Amino acid sequence: MAAGHHFSLFIAGEWRAGRGGTMAVNDPATGDTLYEMPASHASDTTDAIASAEQGFKQWRATSGWARADVLHAIATIMQERTEEAARQISLEAGKPIAQSRREWALSVDQFRWYAEEARRIYGRIIESRVPGGRIEVLHEPVGIVAAFTAWNFPAVLIARKVAPALAAGCAVIVRPSSEVPGPASIMIDCMRQAGLPAGVVNLVIGPTSETYQPLMESPSVRKVSLTGSTVVGQQMIRDAAATLKRVSMELGGNAPMIVFDDADVEKVLDAAVPTKFANAGQVCVTPDRFFIHDRLHDAFVEGFAIRAKALKLGHGLDDATQMGPLINERRRASIEAIVADAVSHGGKIRAGGNRPSDHNRGYFFEPTVISDLPDTARAFGEENFGPIAAITRFTHTEEVYARANTGGFGLSAYVFTRDPSRIREAVASIESGMVGVNSFALAAAEAPFGGIKDSGMGREGGSEGIFDYLNVKLSQITL
Repeated sequence: MAAGHHFSLFIAGEWRAGRGGTMAVNDPATGDTLYEMPASHASDTTDAIASAEQGFKQWRATSGWARADVLHAIATIMQERTEEAARQISLEAGKPIAQSRREWALSVDQFRWYAEEARRIYGRIIESRVPGGRIEVLHEPVGIVAAFTAWNFPAVLIARKVAPALAAGCAVIVRPSSEVPGPASIMIDCMRQAGLPAGVVNLVIGPTSETYQPLMESPSVRKVSLTGSTVVGQQMIRDAAATLKRVSMELGGNAPMIVFDDADVEKVLDAAVPTKFANAGQVCVTPDRFFIHDRLHDAFVEGFAIRAKALKLGHGLDDATQMGPLINERRRASIEAIVADAVSHGGKIRAGGNRPSDHNRGYFFEPTVISDLPDTARAFGEENFGPIAAITRFTHTEEVYARANTGGFGLSAYVFTRDPSRIREAVASIESGMVGVNSFALAAAEAPFGGIKDSGMGREGGSEGIFDYLNVKLSQITL
């Protein structure tokens, strides 16, 4: 696949047109159509399952050392194609090119990390009660994996699933968002270039009835992994029950960020503002709810608003752009509804709150800062998934922990303080799968990423990540 290739399906080691017509892939910064993507018919998905069945037979019999070599080769080729991939991410997802390069680099990291983990799938021996006996515990690949990903990180979300699955010896069928199929195609082409055997990875793209449904109904697919909304995750768990598939779910978030009275406001703002507005706020772990101690509240709000107003909006391919558009008009309409609700609850808009007047094309929305919000406003009660910083104040520590833990989500949370005892207290008190203390750096190949409660189950990354793709087998051996 050369740069500029019009992407297609990948089944049985070959690129091919789908039988389901075409779908338009748009540039969210302009609204223009970038290209027409062939769509899968249900028969294409069935072919992908058959292909994966054959690929799995070969791949599971491949040693961990040999699998590691292939994963390292994939990572090397991906690194060489960074600029091509980053450009495609920015074109289809709208994010600034520097953020796209970082996303691709994080994707490369996943393949490097799991190449090494493939060599370290250890079993163990347990002393048996049976005379002359021995109990062995082994790990085996779970089988064919269906990987479903969202549009906001069209590369790294795939890498987090495919890399550990391949390391474990599984075959994978990738079904990315129809809005951003290009980056997935480039990544899978890197796997083809690296010599991954035919059928071990497959790509289908298209409507739910033609892709999701055949994958979920097939008894050959033994594991599904989703990055998406809580509502979709709940439905997928119900559908997986029919064939008792294993599931991993990285779902929504509504991250609290607590700034205690001993924090350095300027340093916090320098880190928080670019984090909040990265990818136009369309990040599941981004801070949504800002709880600021009374003593720092006014300075924090003022500083946040000043920095938000100074951000440069534009096309992702412009190196000067600091924030791009939202993914589509539906997302922008949702953000506008959340802002309107905030105002109706007495919230004060300190920055943004509107469509920018100098961007008449595409799906842009201003970086928005809202203060004086009650916890009952939508901006506090649900995942915003957009460029809204909702700020409130607190006085007492016990109060802020209770407020931060309100709601069903438990993906990420952030705390800023210089007090070591308070750090330990906060980590213990906050109900979340991940807590950043004076840092937003939660996503790394070597660290387990995931949430609790309505934010899902399972972990991606770290030494823990590979076990979601392995079955445990026990054998009692008597000689």
